[in-house]
Amino acid sequence: MKNKELAESIIKYVGGKDNISSLVHCATRLRFVLKDNHKADAESLKKQTGVITVVQSGGQFQVVIGNHVNDVFNDIMQLTQLNEQNMTQETPKNTNILSKFIDLISGIFIPTLVVIVPAGILKGVISFLLVINVIQNKTPNYNFLWAIADAPFYYLPIILGFCAVKKFGGNPFVGMALGASLVHPNIVGMMGDSLQVTTEFFHVPIQLIPYASSVFPIIIASWFYSLLEKGFNQIMHDSFKRFIAPLFGIIITIPLTFAVIGPVVTFLSNAIAAGIIYIYHLNTIIASMILAAFWQVMVIFGIHWGLVPLAMNNLTTGSQEDFMLPILLPAVFAQVGAVLAVMLRSKDKQFKALASSSVLSGIFGVTEPAIYGVNLPLRKPFIIGCISATIGGAIIGYYHTMIYSFGLISIFSFLQIIPNNGIDERFFAAIIGTLVSFSLATIVTYFFGIPKEKNQTNTQPATTTEPLTEKVTNDTGHAIVTLSSPMQGKVIPLNQVNDQTFASELMGKGIAIIPTVGEAVAPEDGEVVSLFRTKHAIGFLTNSGAEILIHIGIDTVKLDGQHFQAHVEAGSKVKKGDLLVSFDIQAIKQAGYEVTTPIIITNSDDYQHIQCIFEQEDIEFGQELLALSKK
Repeated sequence: MKNKELAESIIKYVGGKDNISSLVHCATRLRFVLKDNHKADAESLKKQTGVITVVQSGGQFQVVIGNHVNDVFNDIMQLTQLNEQNMTQETPKNTNILSKFIDLISGIFIPTLVVIVPAGILKGVISFLLVINVIQNKTPNYNFLWAIADAPFYYLPIILGFCAVKKFGGNPFVGMALGASLVHPNIVGMMGDSLQVTTEFFHVPIQLIPYASSVFPIIIASWFYSLLEKGFNQIMHDSFKRFIAPLFGIIITIPLTFAVIGPVVTFLSNAIAAGIIYIYHLNTIIASMILAAFWQVMVIFGIHWGLVPLAMNNLTTGSQEDFMLPILLPAVFAQVGAVLAVMLRSKDKQFKALASSSVLSGIFGVTEPAIYGVNLPLRKPFIIGCISATIGGAIIGYYHTMIYSFGLISIFSFLQIIPNNGIDERFFAAIIGTLVSFSLATIVTYFFGIPKEKNQTNTQPATTTEPLTEKVTNDTGHAIVTLSSPMQGKVIPLNQVNDQTFASELMGKGIAIIPTVGEAVAPEDGEVVSLFRTKHAIGFLTNSGAEILIHIGIDTVKLDGQHFQAHVEAGSKVKKGDLLVSFDIQAIKQAGYEVTTPIIITNSDDYQHIQCIFEQEDIEFGQELLALSKK
């Protein structure tokens, strides 16, 4: 599908132009903030050629496209004629604090990557050229190259000022002026070679500090200015507010930034950086293993952007180096290794082609095609990749490897790890740690991580669920266990659930039911092993050994137990058909949540096959639903 046709489909399935509040993009994703998420059709969008998957996280409706996301973004902007004047930048009011924070951070920092990432790579190249003596420090060649590479970082307050004021709903060009004032030659000249100078502005004492490459002061200043601009626009006459409102805004904001906002926020920024480094040094190995293991999980939910300002802050304070980004090298390349194993092992030509393209994009730092297209649907390669990443993370953490410029984690990141004084053991630790994770993920996935059906020809890519209506037979000699329905309602495949964690079978195989009666009963004789405090999810162990999760609704944990009533407790022994939980379907829907209930076999690896044996759409309590064939 051509980019323009794909753009038209995306606009249609997100609810049309009028449903778009704002739109930005990162390396692989279109990140929409929609006025009404219920108007979007995520399932239809996932079926479009060119769309890898759809993720709803952090208050955003994220459409994962791949490497050509910028082309699709431009087509959408052209087709909808959206721009900063007619796109509101506000996050929907019904989102939680974390969602608002992720939306804010991604909205400010993602647009800067188009210049920050290439500049960071060039800094790494310069370091490498210095090491091999192609150029020498402080020569004209070095100075010109360094000016090109360092300019986006030195003038980062100007870039962030534009993006931040735009995100906060003000005039972004005034944001550039705010940032420029912080690094103006007059201010830099007053500083000289000092790190702090005491001066005054109309008898107001000011502690001048360097703001070049700073991150947080300009963001707070932009927020404050945007509040002033909105306030002035409300009280001023239309004939002059366009220019007078910004005039009053900058006259108030810039001196206040130099006098209060800048020093206070810089102090807090340094404190945050020191705190992060302190926690890291408590046990560098364990901290590195945890970050490496869970990074790709954070990517799945789109919350990894919360770490971006922390990494940038580390690079602009203190010793101007960061420990977090090198730890991500094993996390990225372990997933590349896992998808490489799938490519080598699979005999399905279509699936092999998908895996091979994912390997190439992963090497250059874009892992979404590998994760969503191959590793996560197959489940085991993704898990193996995450576990393998911990080994490389431990190696890098042990040697305290640092990075000296910001950028996406890719093959180019190794250049950015080279310090100015030459290659040392920390550089080799990054290479060895990454190679260990890559090799381990490749080998383990090749031999143990690929389902047998992926070694056959003519299989469909990115699916591990057997057909919905396929009957289970006992021709393999394996014991068959049947489970009855714990609900009454409409049966749907798990991949139609509007939650990537369940739909991707990351938690296990199973089925889902859209209930028409607000009750969940025991599917078989067994024990309630867990009952969430919010009563929306039950962990159940049948006498035959099946571990079942009944998760009532999507994101209903946010209701904090409202509209749910538990009739059992953890440890209760129950019989088939006993009432476990009752819930108010209408009240849950009115609160803005779906009641679709995934029924997951959490110990799926213990079974050869897990299949739905109910061939109709509407099911009653106690009717046979799933058949489990033990290995």
